[in-house]
Amino acid sequence: MKITFFGAAGEVTGSAYLVQTEKSRLLIDFGMFQGESETAGKNCVPAGLDPTTIDAVVITHGHLDHTGRLPLLTKAGYRGPIHATSATIDMSGLILRDSAKVQAQDIERTNRKRLRAGKDLQEPLYNFDDVERTMQQFKAQPYREPVPIAPDVSVRFVEAGHMLGSASLQLTITESGRAKTVVFSGDLGPADLPVLRDAECLNHADLVIMESTYGDRDHRSLTDTLNEARDIIKEAVKLNGKILVPAFAVGRTQQIIYHVLAMFRNHEVPPFPIYIDSPMAIEATRIYEKHPELYDEEARRLADAGLLNLDLHGVKTCQTADESKALNDLSGTLMIIAGAGMCNAGRILHHLRNHLWKENTTVIIVGYQAEGSLGRLLVEGRPEVRIFGEEIAVKATIHSLGGFSAHAGQSDLMKWFNCLAHAKPQVVLTHGEAKGREPLAQLIKERHGLTARLPMFGETIEL
Repeated sequence: MKITFFGAAGEVTGSAYLVQTEKSRLLIDFGMFQGESETAGKNCVPAGLDPTTIDAVVITHGHLDHTGRLPLLTKAGYRGPIHATSATIDMSGLILRDSAKVQAQDIERTNRKRLRAGKDLQEPLYNFDDVERTMQQFKAQPYREPVPIAPDVSVRFVEAGHMLGSASLQLTITESGRAKTVVFSGDLGPADLPVLRDAECLNHADLVIMESTYGDRDHRSLTDTLNEARDIIKEAVKLNGKILVPAFAVGRTQQIIYHVLAMFRNHEVPPFPIYIDSPMAIEATRIYEKHPELYDEEARRLADAGLLNLDLHGVKTCQTADESKALNDLSGTLMIIAGAGMCNAGRILHHLRNHLWKENTTVIIVGYQAEGSLGRLLVEGRPEVRIFGEEIAVKATIHSLGGFSAHAGQSDLMKWFNCLAHAKPQVVLTHGEAKGREPLAQLIKERHGLTARLPMFGETIEL
């Protein structure tokens, strides 16, 4: 058996692993590369990966860096099944359609400039029709039950705790009469992530391909994060102004809603209106409401008692641009959750332009902010920022609130791996930069005497 790494090898995004057995060729994930502009050239079907020879594709979860190149695969001739959990299919559809929309908007702006410069026009990587054709090839699979996906391969989906529908994969591969077990961790979530079940332990593997995004450190504790959030909101209520929260539509928005409504329920802060100003976040929240079978015990108990309120009864939504604009006319304390998470696009920009210069506005930054992004400038304390070409004075109170990551930190990664370590498997660390996977490899060697491999793009290993 051979595994070739066509992404997330020495970097975080672009997950794609080609598994070749005596009888089959499987692709585990086929995600988009994200980040710096030089990654754009990688968003293709790479040489050495002939889509027409692939027997099956298996997806760990719906995030773009694990699904974003699937329409390219089907455009290039792949006609087989794409296996995933039911919730992952729902999330993949939402995220891929949004990707097609963003590409269309970006290419329209680019082509206006190219047209004026007399240059040839460009095409997006894929369009809505490509996405819809790809979605037709998805096949829903259950958790925990072995499913044959090729003549010599079966797969079992196991909860990964990272996002709704996420899974680790346990492949059983039979070659020359011998069965081998290969485990792909997918992206693992931290323990006690709200609403979702924790990542499930596996107890045997001959080979483990494991993510290492935060292999070098632990996140701030959720308890400390929530204590700080409570204090921030209490102060914001005293100011009697708007609370602006730039947040990613899938996962982060639902997490924030869960915690704020819990504060209301427990009488820790006085209740106020919450607005989700993001059509994508609204649809993602509806997908959460569609899959209560994936909730953890606490969330199911709250849902059964009618107290969870992730079904949008506890919040107000803004679908249209006019509904979003109408929020400017509202007074008093209210929270607006809008994209994008790094303040680099979306409706949050309009709210920031209209309210950053007001001293009673509170901005809560809840995720990582890339260098140069508007969110990073606000966190750095810039007295003025430029939005839509206009200089805006920053009079609002800006807070940076860590601890809401959907990725496992070092301790949770090791806790997951400890379940498998007794079998002394071969270990391969992916989905992490050097700063993440090298410390994790060292820790695995110190604790278990196992030397992890750190492959790069295009490298092949054999079992």
